[in-house]
Amino acid sequence: MIGTSQLASVEDYVNFKADLFSALGDPTRLKIVLFLGAGERCVCEIVPHIGLAQPTVSRHLSVLTDCGILRSRRQGNKVRYSVTDPRIFNVIDALESGFVSSLQGEITSRVRR
Repeated sequence: MIGTSQLASVEDYVNFKADLFSALGDPTRLKIVLFLGAGERCVCEIVPHIGLAQPTVSRHLSVLTDCGILRSRRQGNKVRYSVTDPRIFNVIDALESGFVSSLQGEITSRVRR
Protein backbone atom coordinates (compact mmCIF):
# COMPACT_ATOMS: atom_id res chain seq x y z
CA MET A 1 0.00 0.00 0.00
CA ILE A 2 1.25 3.51 -0.85
CA GLY A 3 1.62 5.80 2.12
CA THR A 4 0.69 9.48 2.12
CA SER A 5 4.33 10.62 1.83
CA GLN A 6 4.91 8.33 -1.18
CA LEU A 7 1.72 9.58 -2.81
CA ALA A 8 2.92 13.16 -2.36
CA SER A 9 6.23 12.18 -3.94
CA VAL A 10 4.46 10.56 -6.90
CA GLU A 11 2.25 13.62 -7.24
CA ASP A 12 5.29 15.93 -7.19
CA TYR A 13 7.03 13.75 -9.77
CA VAL A 14 4.02 13.77 -12.09
CA ASN A 15 3.59 17.54 -11.68
CA PHE A 16 7.28 18.08 -12.43
CA LYS A 17 7.03 16.04 -15.64
CA ALA A 18 3.87 17.91 -16.64
CA ASP A 19 5.65 21.24 -16.10
CA LEU A 20 8.54 20.04 -18.27
CA PHE A 21 6.22 19.02 -21.12
CA SER A 22 4.31 22.26 -20.75
CA ALA A 23 7.52 24.25 -21.10
CA LEU A 24 8.53 22.28 -24.19
CA GLY A 25 5.01 22.46 -25.60
CA ASP A 26 5.40 26.06 -26.69
CA PRO A 27 6.92 26.39 -30.20
CA THR A 28 9.03 29.41 -29.24
CA ARG A 29 10.49 27.67 -26.20
CA LEU A 30 11.20 24.55 -28.24
CA LYS A 31 13.03 26.69 -30.82
CA ILE A 32 15.10 28.26 -28.04
CA VAL A 33 16.10 24.88 -26.60
CA LEU A 34 17.01 23.55 -30.04
CA PHE A 35 19.04 26.69 -30.77
CA LEU A 36 20.94 26.19 -27.52
CA GLY A 37 21.81 22.66 -28.59
CA ALA A 38 24.81 24.17 -30.36
CA GLY A 39 26.06 25.61 -27.06
CA GLU A 40 25.75 28.51 -24.69
CA ARG A 41 24.31 31.69 -26.17
CA CYS A 42 23.79 35.27 -25.08
CA VAL A 43 20.29 36.74 -25.08
CA CYS A 44 21.57 39.10 -27.77
CA GLU A 45 22.10 36.02 -30.01
CA ILE A 46 18.84 34.28 -29.10
CA VAL A 47 16.55 37.26 -29.79
CA PRO A 48 17.39 37.69 -33.49
CA HIS A 49 17.33 33.93 -34.06
CA ILE A 50 13.84 33.64 -32.58
CA GLY A 51 12.60 36.85 -34.19
CA LEU A 52 10.58 38.13 -31.25
CA ALA A 53 10.99 41.14 -28.98
CA GLN A 54 13.58 40.84 -26.23
CA PRO A 55 11.03 40.99 -23.37
CA THR A 56 9.05 38.14 -24.94
CA VAL A 57 12.17 36.01 -25.40
CA SER A 58 13.22 36.78 -21.82
CA ARG A 59 9.84 35.57 -20.55
CA HIS A 60 10.28 32.29 -22.44
CA LEU A 61 13.83 31.93 -21.13
CA SER A 62 12.52 32.44 -17.61
CA VAL A 63 9.98 29.62 -18.02
CA LEU A 64 12.69 27.27 -19.32
CA THR A 65 15.04 28.25 -16.50
CA ASP A 66 12.37 27.93 -13.81
CA CYS A 67 11.60 24.35 -14.80
CA GLY A 68 15.28 23.41 -14.90
CA ILE A 69 15.77 22.94 -18.65
CA LEU A 70 18.11 25.94 -18.94
CA ARG A 71 20.64 27.65 -16.71
CA SER A 72 21.84 31.21 -16.96
CA ARG A 73 25.03 32.97 -16.00
CA ARG A 74 26.03 36.59 -16.10
CA GLN A 75 29.11 37.50 -18.12
CA GLY A 76 29.77 41.20 -17.71
CA ASN A 77 26.60 42.98 -18.77
CA LYS A 78 25.30 39.97 -20.75
CA VAL A 79 23.28 36.97 -19.63
CA ARG A 80 24.20 33.67 -21.27
CA TYR A 81 21.95 30.61 -21.38
CA SER A 82 22.72 26.94 -21.82
CA VAL A 83 20.96 23.60 -21.54
CA THR A 84 21.38 22.08 -18.08
CA ASP A 85 21.38 18.47 -19.28
CA PRO A 86 21.78 17.37 -22.90
CA ARG A 87 19.43 14.43 -22.28
CA ILE A 88 16.60 16.90 -22.89
CA PHE A 89 17.36 16.37 -26.59
CA ASN A 90 16.64 12.66 -26.13
CA VAL A 91 13.19 13.63 -24.88
CA ILE A 92 12.68 15.95 -27.85
CA ASP A 93 14.08 13.42 -30.35
CA ALA A 94 11.78 10.71 -28.97
CA LEU A 95 9.08 12.42 -31.00
CA GLU A 96 10.65 11.12 -34.18
CA SER A 97 8.92 11.65 -37.51
CA GLY A 98 7.30 8.18 -37.67
CA PHE A 99 5.64 8.68 -34.31
CA VAL A 100 4.50 12.19 -35.20
CA SER A 101 3.14 10.97 -38.56
CA SER A 102 1.25 8.20 -36.80
CA LEU A 103 -0.38 10.67 -34.42
CA GLN A 104 -1.21 13.06 -37.26
CA GLY A 105 -2.79 10.16 -39.18
CA GLU A 106 -4.89 9.26 -36.14
CA ILE A 107 -6.14 12.82 -35.82
CA THR A 108 -6.89 13.04 -39.54
CA SER A 109 -8.87 9.79 -39.47
CA ARG A 110 -10.96 11.05 -36.54
CA VAL A 111 -11.78 14.28 -38.36
CA ARG A 112 -12.96 12.32 -41.42
CA ARG A 113 -15.35 10.13 -39.39
